[in-house]
Amino acid sequence: MTTMWKKVLGRDEIFFDLLEASADEANASAARLKDFLLRIQGVLSVDCLQDLILTRQKNKEITTQITRELCRTFVTPLEREDIEALSKSLYKIPKTVQKIAERIMISPRDIVKDESLHNQVHFLGQATDNVVKMVRLLRTGSSLNAVVEMDSRLQYIEGEADKLVTSMLHELYQGRREAKEVIILKDVFELLERAIDRCRDAGSTVFQIVLKIS
Repeated sequence: MTTMWKKVLGRDEIFFDLLEASADEANASAARLKDFLLRIQGVLSVDCLQDLILTRQKNKEITTQITRELCRTFVTPLEREDIEALSKSLYKIPKTVQKIAERIMISPRDIVKDESLHNQVHFLGQATDNVVKMVRLLRTGSSLNAVVEMDSRLQYIEGEADKLVTSMLHELYQGRREAKEVIILKDVFELLERAIDRCRDAGSTVFQIVLKIS
């Protein structure tokens, strides 16, 4: 462990706790979206959204607490702008996931049977899992190589998800589905793509932080 990291870890670790908690909530939102798709197939109820709403609210509270701690803490273990940037990126993940569920909620039940939709949600889960691991590296002060490897993994997931979106759009534009279904699925897939992009943003911020300190 470098001298710099020893100095960092000797300070108050509240920011590491909060950022890790935020990443955990982002990861939970992806898992709950997967569960939501299974539950919604036979149920039309706002109760299906409740877990996702609570996850977003909890993450918002964490983000607010981070802002509060930044205002009253003179010395921080990471640069203030980096903590704030990572906090905002993490919060946007469950925020976008909730929007996805809300769109699906008002859509015809048949769209939740779409295999591509479930595959894309699976990629989102992989992305949030990776983000959690990357955020935890900030506390341990792992080597730059470890962060590079995880960042590459996140890029790979994003690339595979992009391929799936392109494939899905190709199918939609071939006229094999009704116009209404095309509009709905396109909207949901674009939101899923945005959620995965949020994961990529969070991963990039972690990478930049570690790069600065290494």
